[in-house]
Order: sequence, then C-alpha cells, then structure tokens
Amino acid sequence: MDIRPMIDHRRVRLLNARQDGTGPVIYWMSRDQRFRHNWALLFACRKANELQRPIEVLFTLAPSFLGAPFRHYDFMFRGLREVEGRLRESGIPLTVLTGEPDKTISAYASGLNAGAVVTDFSPLRLVRSWKSSAAASLSCAFYEVDAHNIVPCWIASPRQEFAARTIRPKLNALLDTFLTAFPYPEVACQPDTLNQPVVNWDILADTVKADRSVRPVKHLNPGEKAAEERLRKFLDQTLHRYAKERNDPNSGCVSALSPYLHFGQVSAQHIALEVSTSPVPEENRAAFIEELFIRKELADNYCFYNSRYDSFDGLPDWSKSSLMAHAEDHRDFNYTVGQFERAETHDPLWNAAQISLVETGMIHGYMRMYWAKKILEWSANPGTAFDIALWLNDRYAIDGRDPNGYTGIAWSIGGVHDRPWFERPVYGKIRYMNDSGCARKFDVGRYIESAHKT
Repeated sequence: MDIRPMIDHRRVRLLNARQDGTGPVIYWMSRDQRFRHNWALLFACRKANELQRPIEVLFTLAPSFLGAPFRHYDFMFRGLREVEGRLRESGIPLTVLTGEPDKTISAYASGLNAGAVVTDFSPLRLVRSWKSSAAASLSCAFYEVDAHNIVPCWIASPRQEFAARTIRPKLNALLDTFLTAFPYPEVACQPDTLNQPVVNWDILADTVKADRSVRPVKHLNPGEKAAEERLRKFLDQTLHRYAKERNDPNSGCVSALSPYLHFGQVSAQHIALEVSTSPVPEENRAAFIEELFIRKELADNYCFYNSRYDSFDGLPDWSKSSLMAHAEDHRDFNYTVGQFERAETHDPLWNAAQISLVETGMIHGYMRMYWAKKILEWSANPGTAFDIALWLNDRYAIDGRDPNGYTGIAWSIGGVHDRPWFERPVYGKIRYMNDSGCARKFDVGRYIESAHKT
C-alpha cells in the first residue's frame, strides 16, 4: 500500500541539515503514544519503505519529567504496554532506553547506523531542548511530525495568537485540508521474527524515581482500546447534550478524553472525524470541535511561541501590570500551598474541586477555572498564586504538564487569550468568578456531595 499521498508534507519538518542514510529508521515516540492514527509512525513507516530498511520504535525514559509523580508514570506505562503489543503484531520492535533522552537517542542511532530518525511534536520547552541537542549530534536526517494537532502548529500560525478569535479563522481555513482519514501502518522490510525481548514494564515502573504518595488512578483504564471505548460512549450517550450541558459538572456531559489526549493514546484528528459524522444536532458538534480543535491548538500555539508559558512572567503586559497594581490589596483569606493541597479552605465548593482533582486525577473544565481564580484571590500575591495553581495541577491532574493546563491557568489567573474586564480588588482587570455564579449554573450542593464520595 502506497501511503505517500496521504501524508501532507506540511506536517513534517527537518530539524537538521543531514541526509537520509542507508540504515534502519527509528521512530522516537514521545508525545503520541499510540499505534493507530499516528502521522509520525506513518511517516516513519513510509520512510523505512522508501529506504527499504526496517523500522523500530524507541521510547526514552528520562530520569524525571517536570516533577511528574508516579500516578502519571503508571498511566503512561500501562498505555505503552498496549502500544508495544500492537507494534509487535506488525513486526515492529519497541525499545525503551533510560537516561537523558537527547544523549540516549543520539548514541543509539549512531550504534545502529540509523538511516533516519523521526519524532513527534511537542511545544514544551524541555522536549524541544532535547530535540535541539539531538539534532546537532545525529549524523542522519532528523524529522519532526506534528501528529498531535489537526493543523500542524507551525502551519496554523507563525506567531503567538492573541485569542481564540484570532486563530479561529486561520485554523478553520485549513481544516478541510488536514482533516483526512488515516491509512493503516504498513511496513515492507521487517525481519520475519523479532529477536527483541518484550519490555518488562513492571521492572521499569519499580525503577522510576517519582513521588509515590500520589496514588495511581484506578477508575480510568489507559491505552488506545480504552480511549476508543471512551470515545464511543461519548458519541453514543453524551454528545447530543454537549452544547447545553457541558458547563454543568453534575451532568456528566464531558468527553473525559483529556488524559488520553495528553498521553497521545488517542488522536484529536480521529476524534474530530468521528464527531463530524455524528448524527447529533450541529450545535453539539460545533461546541465540541471548538474545544477539541480551536482551544486545544490555541494552547499549543501559546506554548510554542511563548517560552515562558509556565511562568507568571509569560503573561500579557496588561494583566501583569494590573495584577501587580493590586498585589498589596487586602485578602480576606491567605492560604498556604499545603492548605490548598489538603482542601482546607473556607469554601466547600473549592474544596470539592480540589478533592476531585486529588482523588480522581481529573477536574471539570468549568470548575478548573473557578479553582484557579480562587487560588489567585486567596494567595499572598499573583506570582505565588500562579505557581501554586501550576504545581497542584501538574502534581495531581492526569493531564498535567500539558499545553492545555498551562494555558488554562494562564487564562484564569493572568488573562491570556482574554481581555481586560472591570477593575476590582486583588483581581485587577482579570475576569472574576464566584460561588454564586456557579450556583446559577448548576447544583452546587450536589457537586460538593459527589466530590466527598470519591
């Protein structure tokens, strides 16, 4: 099967000035941890077929990744176990290397005399630094493929976008071009038998140096199969209510796909294709595509073009100035990071959101906005509030350390992708939220009661 016409060349970019060699092709899997619907794997398969060489998949396990606790490694390892099985069924081995990724990938490719190295795309600063270092030391061509976004991040816009309204027309203009079906990965030059031993994921899990006090979540099954089942359930039972009920955390009217999207266990493009053909009313499809496509790719844009995306310093000048002008305002409450973490505030609604985050690894999108804004209101200063919100989100949320999380906190606390509002104490010109506003939207008492049952 010739898959070349089905991979848009704009989705691929060369990270160094090297040529393809004559050795095997390596796919350095990182952000997109799946077998199906993966443009990076498909491109690597195409490249291997062109060179008439075998392909193997490499996963590099860093000593730590932005402070991720064991909860996140557990979810990732269980998903990768499934990926390995799917790859082996196609005759493709998966190798896991431990150590600093840029050094391990370069040494491994050199030892294999690789013909090309392919990787997937991430806008995060640490991952980009690994790729930059690897690109300089690899002796073969090093390709990056945006398999995470529907429209490749560097094609969607050449700059940091001001808001959803500025990136929306650019993305929509390209949607029909990029929203295509996926071929099945096919390889032509794999060995008849795999000598590669199966990865011992249990040993890897035991060797990870991560905080194990944050317990793994058991209510979510990771992996491609579980993600597909979750998608089917959403399409069949929930999507038809999405437009009207998505902001009610009691309605269950969310996709719950964010953990799978974060670890790349499901493709946003595949989800969009399935949603676009759903027979539900258009308003529901449009509302969901706005979140999955416009807002999600706006978040990648923010992190790609703003190197300070995880810092108070990265916020817009107008919001930093406004917040700092009110930094000394009186706070009715001033909690420590420990009090926030233990859900020991005066507000039962906020506490319920924090309990949900800690116990389930997830927090409803509407409640995450309220949760972050109250951290701003009840912290010593706005910079401290930003750091606390980011730390709590990255520590407990299964989709932590993600462009959506960084951007969501930057929006809630720092007005990123928003506009100045009426000025008020503490918040300055940042959009305000309170518990009475939540009460007008949903049954607050029911939400609180439900959180305490988790």
